[in-house]
Amino acid sequence: MSSTFFGLTIAYSGLNTAQAQINTTANNISNVNTVGYSRQVVNTVASSALRCYQSWGTTGTGVEAESVTQHRDAYYDEKYWNNSSALGFYEKKQYYMNQIENYYSELNSQAGFSTIYAKMFNAMSTMQGSPGDMTVRKQFISTAKQLTEYFNQLSTKLDELQSAINDEIKTAVDDINAVSEKVAILTKQINVIEQGGGHANELRDQRSNLIDKLSKLVDVKVEEREVRNSADPDMKTGATYYTVYINGQVLVDTYEHNTLAVKSRELSELHNQSDIDGLYDIIWEKDGNVFNATPSSSGGELKAMFEVRDGNNKENLQGQVVQSSAKTITIAYTNTTKINELNLPSRGQLETNSTKYTYDDFSFNTNEDGEIETVTFYLNETLNVLEQKNVLSKPLEVGNAVAYMGIPYYHNQMNLFLRNFCEAFNNVEIGAELYDANGRAITDIDLDNLPAELYDKNGDLIDDIDKYLEDVGVDRNGDRMGSFFIAKDKIDLSVEHQMRDDNTSATIYSKEDVDDSTKKYESYYLLTAKNVSIAKKTDKDAALFATTNLGNFTSGVDAAHLIEDIQKLQSKTELFRGSGGDSFLQCMYSDVTVDTQECKIFTSNFTNIQSAISDQRMSIAGVDEDEEALDLIKFQNAYNLASKCISVFSEIYDRLILQTGV
Repeated sequence: MSSTFFGLTIAYSGLNTAQAQINTTANNISNVNTVGYSRQVVNTVASSALRCYQSWGTTGTGVEAESVTQHRDAYYDEKYWNNSSALGFYEKKQYYMNQIENYYSELNSQAGFSTIYAKMFNAMSTMQGSPGDMTVRKQFISTAKQLTEYFNQLSTKLDELQSAINDEIKTAVDDINAVSEKVAILTKQINVIEQGGGHANELRDQRSNLIDKLSKLVDVKVEEREVRNSADPDMKTGATYYTVYINGQVLVDTYEHNTLAVKSRELSELHNQSDIDGLYDIIWEKDGNVFNATPSSSGGELKAMFEVRDGNNKENLQGQVVQSSAKTITIAYTNTTKINELNLPSRGQLETNSTKYTYDDFSFNTNEDGEIETVTFYLNETLNVLEQKNVLSKPLEVGNAVAYMGIPYYHNQMNLFLRNFCEAFNNVEIGAELYDANGRAITDIDLDNLPAELYDKNGDLIDDIDKYLEDVGVDRNGDRMGSFFIAKDKIDLSVEHQMRDDNTSATIYSKEDVDDSTKKYESYYLLTAKNVSIAKKTDKDAALFATTNLGNFTSGVDAAHLIEDIQKLQSKTELFRGSGGDSFLQCMYSDVTVDTQECKIFTSNFTNIQSAISDQRMSIAGVDEDEEALDLIKFQNAYNLASKCISVFSEIYDRLILQTGV
C-alpha cells in the first residue's frame, strides 16, 4: 500500500518536471538568434507504477524528466552539406570567372584587343600610301607595340589571379586543418559527457557548425556509430564513433584527425607552359600521399580553386609511347600535330604506366608539313630494362588533364593566336626573297651594278649605301633584316630549322642536335603572351621594317608590296580557330562568358535549393518565438496545476493530522 503522503510526491514530480520545461524553454528563447543552435526539449516519461495490491493492481507515481535533447534531423543535415558543397563550388568559380571576363571585356577599357588590333591595321593602311615616311612607320610600330603590351599585361593579370588562387588554396588547407582538430576535440568532450549519462547538446551544435563550414570547402560525408560493450553487444556505452570524410578520404576518425599540407611544385613538376613558380599541391602530412582535390563527383570551393588555377581543358600533351631507352621516352599519336597549339612546359613532369617521371629537355620530329610525328623526352631518371619494356605502347600524359577552361587554357589560347599571327607576319617580312627587274632572286647585292642614285657626281659609291639598303629592309646579301615580332630574351625566331638525316625538321633542338645549347629552342613554341615583343632594332629604327619584296628592289622605300600581304592578316588569313585574327576576342569572350553564365545559373539554382533545405532544417531544429511563447504558457499552467495539487494535499494533511481527533 502506498504511503499516506504519496500524493504529495506525485504532485512534486509534476512541479519539478514543469520547472525543467520552463527552464529549457527560457534557454531556447535566449538562443533564438544564436547561429547553429538547435532547439532543445525535455523528454518526459511516466514514473514506474507502484504495486498497491488492490483490485486495480498498480497506481501511478508521477512523471519523470528523462533527458533534455536537441531537435535535429540527420537527413536534412546531410542534404544541407551536399548542397553546400555544390553551392560553394559554383560560387567560387563564378567569382573567378567574373574577373577573367572583365580582363577580356572592352566595356571597361578603352584599349581592348579589338580597338588596338584595328588601330594597328589602320596605321598600316596609312603606311601603305607613304611607306617611305619615317613618321608614318613609327606610328605603325607604336600601335604594334601596343598590341604586344596588351598581351603582356593581360598575361600578367592572369598570372596574378593564378597566384591569388594559389594563396587561397593554402588558406583553405589551414581552415580544413583547424576544423578537423576542433571536431576531434569536441568529439572527445561529447563522449566524456554522454558516457556519464548526459547529453552534450551545445557541443554537438558546435561540431555541426564546423561541418557546415567544412562542407563549403570540400565534399563532406559524416558517419556516427554507437560504441557498444564488447562483452555485451546489446549494451550501449553512451559513446559514439564519429568519422568525417572529405572527398572520400578520412579526415577525422573519432579522436584522431589527419592533417593536410601544401607542397610547392618544383620547376621540374610544372604542368603547363604558362604556370607560375611555386604552385601548391596538397598532400597528407602523415605519409606524403597526394590529396585528390578534384574528384569528379565532388564539389566545394577547393575544387573550384584547382580547376580555375590549373584548368587546361585537357589540352595538355597526350600520346602513346613508341620507343624508350635508359634516359628517353618517345611518343607518337599525340592529341595534336600542331606545334603552336602545345601547352608543354620546357621542363616538367609526365606520367606513363601509372608512374611519374621528370624531364628537363625534349625534341620534336616533324614531317615536311611541319606537323609533329614524335616527341622525345629526356628524363632526369634512368629507366632499367624492365621499366623500358613496361612503358612501351602505354599512354603518356604531360602534367595533369583538367577538364575546365581555366587560367592555363586562356594563356594557351592567347599563345596560339600570337604564334600564328607573329609567324605569319614575320614570314611576310623575312620569308620571301627579293627579285631584280628580270624576276631573278637576289642572293647577293652587286656592288658594281647599283642604281645611279647611289653614286655621287664623281662616280664614287655614296657612304650611306647600308642605310639605303636598311630602308629597303635588306642587308648586302639581300637577306631580310630579321623578325619584327620576337620573344623577349629568346633567340631570333627567324633562324632556319636544322634538317635531320631523314629530311625532317627538328623544330625544337635537343642537346644532341647542336653544340650550342642556347639554340635548343628555335621555334614559335617559345613565343607567348608573356614575352611577345617588337624587335629592339626595329623599335629604335623604323627604317628596318621592310615594305617590299617584288619587282626591282631599287624602287626602295616607296614600294609597299609586303604591306599589302600583311594587311590580309587582319581578317582574310586563317589564324585562330578557322577564322581571321579579328575573331580572336570574339572566340575568347564566348568561352569565358559561357562558363560564367553556367556558374551564374548553377549558383542561382543551388542557392534556391539551399534556401529550401535550410527552411526544412530550421522547421525542425530552429527556435520559433511564437511556438516557444505558447510552450511557456503551457508549462506555466502545468506548474500552476502541480502547485495547486500540493496546496490541496497540504489541506488534506492538515485536516488529517491537526483536525482529526480520537
